[in-house]
Amino acid sequence: MTNDAARTPSVDLQVLHENEHWFVLEKPARIHTVSQARGSDDSVEAWLRVHRAELGALEECGLVHRLDFETSGCLLVAKDAATRTRLRDALSGRGGDVRKIYLALAEGSCNAGSFELAFSRRHKGSAKVTVTEPLDADGKEQLGRCRWSVENRAEGSSVDTTLLRVELLGAGRRHQIRAGLAHRGMPLVGDTLYGAAAHAAGVHLHAASIEIDRICIDAPLPRWFG
Repeated sequence: MTNDAARTPSVDLQVLHENEHWFVLEKPARIHTVSQARGSDDSVEAWLRVHRAELGALEECGLVHRLDFETSGCLLVAKDAATRTRLRDALSGRGGDVRKIYLALAEGSCNAGSFELAFSRRHKGSAKVTVTEPLDADGKEQLGRCRWSVENRAEGSSVDTTLLRVELLGAGRRHQIRAGLAHRGMPLVGDTLYGAAAHAAGVHLHAASIEIDRICIDAPLPRWFG
């Protein structure tokens, strides 16, 4: 294999919407958002370096946020440094308005609800996030908030499941939906990191839509949706 072939990602990403300042990609499940080995892996960042070479001078090729390895759906990319800063500020609650909606398939029969929880890394190098109630936090954690409604339930099978429509409120935190719902006794189907049984399709979490500058973009439904 030539060096050029090694540097070319095998993933084929689709642009869902594009304008002068930013665009939204459809991220498949089971690829990384940012490069694990620069220019030689199947990540969104590596794809951008090849197919949107004009963004190469921007940090992480203009990626405004990240999705977990197993999470699919809408991923926002800025075309210039000023837009990236503006959109990152909006996602962090420091001005502007970006709305993010997820579909999450949880184990069990769940009801609508919300949470405000504190999230922190368990220890350096750990993939898992520690979740505590805000009153138990020591001030080092970052608060994360979301609310969810029930789309439908599948009961009476070997494992009851509930499809949730989840909206992030304010700045998103690492593993916020996964760790937060598991903390509430509703781990996502396939999310073995947070106590769920293994599933061939992996973690059932999908970034279904994102609204930026009053423009709403929807991602195609994941294969596990149904």
